[in-house]
Amino acid sequence: MTTQKTFIIGLPRTGTTSICSKCLDLGFKVSHTAYTQKTFEQADVIADTPVFTDYQQLDKYYPNSKFIYLERELNVWLPSIRQLLQRMFHNITRDDGGFNPYLKRCYQQVFSPFTLENILQDDFLIDCYKTHKNEVLNYFLQRENDLLVLNISQAESLNQLQAFFGLNKTAESFEKLNCGGKVTAWKDIKHPLKVESTHNGRISTLDYLQLD
Repeated sequence: MTTQKTFIIGLPRTGTTSICSKCLDLGFKVSHTAYTQKTFEQADVIADTPVFTDYQQLDKYYPNSKFIYLERELNVWLPSIRQLLQRMFHNITRDDGGFNPYLKRCYQQVFSPFTLENILQDDFLIDCYKTHKNEVLNYFLQRENDLLVLNISQAESLNQLQAFFGLNKTAESFEKLNCGGKVTAWKDIKHPLKVESTHNGRISTLDYLQLD
């Protein structure tokens, strides 16, 4: 198995849990979110926070890495991301605790200004989605071998993923996880290749963020 890193840099509610689960089945060590340096060292595949904002720094710190951008139809993504952002809003914006600072920074950066009023506006969320997508595509312009753009709801998506990894296996389809507003499916997965995002709930300094 290759030790090359693969970063899944689609926004939340684009299928990150489903693709992480499939990567476990394909034999990769996987972390869905990563908040310690040890996690980054151990995992072959990392998704969600903080990689969907920090992909440029990660590209420099881990040369020859691969990146997967997940896209989703906006009419499906909008109600799903809105529900998630409303549910997370207090713990993202509070100053006296809540989520860890890496997670807070990522959401506040992509969905800026991060306010309840903005979250309720389709135009605002669509603009955030398109801005992030355009930044990714522009960054990887003329680097087609390094970036896979994938919609896991499409029939050929699993074959595309395996081809990107250089694998030749019988492909079926992605299992759709975290449907209907659920967000805890990754916690329920038991697998020997699953890498924990934190160390007993604690985060650490991330070396790639120390680069000049």
